[in-house]
Amino acid sequence: MLLHPAYKLTLGDKIIDTTDEPQASTVSSLTVTLDMDAPADSFTLIMGQVGSFRPQRQDDAAIALGFNDGGLTQVMTGVIVNTEPGLVQRRVVGHSRAEKLLHTFVNQTYESKTAGEIVTDLADEAGVDVATAQPGSQFQAYVVDGRRSVYHYMRELAELCGFDLYIHADGELVFERFVGGKSIHIFKYAVQIIELEIDQTDPFAGEVQAWGESAGGTQATEDWAWLTKNFDGRKGAAGSGPPTLLLERPALRNADAAQAAAEALSTRIQRRTGRGKLLVQGQPKIKLGDAIQLQDVPDASLNALYQVRSVTHRITKAGGFTSLIGFRGIG
Repeated sequence: MLLHPAYKLTLGDKIIDTTDEPQASTVSSLTVTLDMDAPADSFTLIMGQVGSFRPQRQDDAAIALGFNDGGLTQVMTGVIVNTEPGLVQRRVVGHSRAEKLLHTFVNQTYESKTAGEIVTDLADEAGVDVATAQPGSQFQAYVVDGRRSVYHYMRELAELCGFDLYIHADGELVFERFVGGKSIHIFKYAVQIIELEIDQTDPFAGEVQAWGESAGGTQATEDWAWLTKNFDGRKGAAGSGPPTLLLERPALRNADAAQAAAEALSTRIQRRTGRGKLLVQGQPKIKLGDAIQLQDVPDASLNALYQVRSVTHRITKAGGFTSLIGFRGIG
């Protein structure tokens, strides 16, 4: 049976479900972009200027994608942030719940808190629910001030702990370490794969060294507030060989946090040596936090497991439903 792309859009109090009424939608193009390395996921609708339906800024939005057999999967929730009406078409742009994180600014000092506890509190300040917040490193003192949004502090904490930070399809925040993928999706050469691009490079650094500014927890339980000139035995180090990359963050006030940060950055450098993009027929079940497995690719070295870093779902009348998956190595 030939399957046709389908979707369900909930925009404000209006629902457009093409599995119920295939001709009901005036949408000519729908793009949903999920990306761990972008501040906020986004969606873009191109709609014909017919009928009376006019989505408005600040309307809540939910998007489910699939095919006309009725198997729809929710891929994003968010809010409309911009509308661009024209004579013939209307362009509607929305962002995920990360929009709230980007517009929330607080002044707060956290003492003896884990990264997960800090992230949870900042999410609460922004009014964003948390699905998962693993503990990560403990920080003797971590300062959040109003010069940057809470999102930027969450991103820094994720990098120092080696965690992923993203908003899942139901609009809740995830702060956790990637350990193999919540789901693994298999794609075979000459079966599901339409296009495949992989960029393999050398690591841009060998050894990573990380330290903060305090005595590093070597003198007493409260010595995180002390300043020091000698970091021997207090800095973190990971990897080997030249060149050496130096990571200095005031928040790394103990040896454990410095070591975790060094290992996190070293792992990130190694994983970035194998990155690529995979174009397949629409796959709405692929989500951030998942992994993909390539199989039967002529270059056997590419038949490996990769982490999903981004997914761009696109439905157009001319091109149908495709998913472009951005990925990077795991080893």
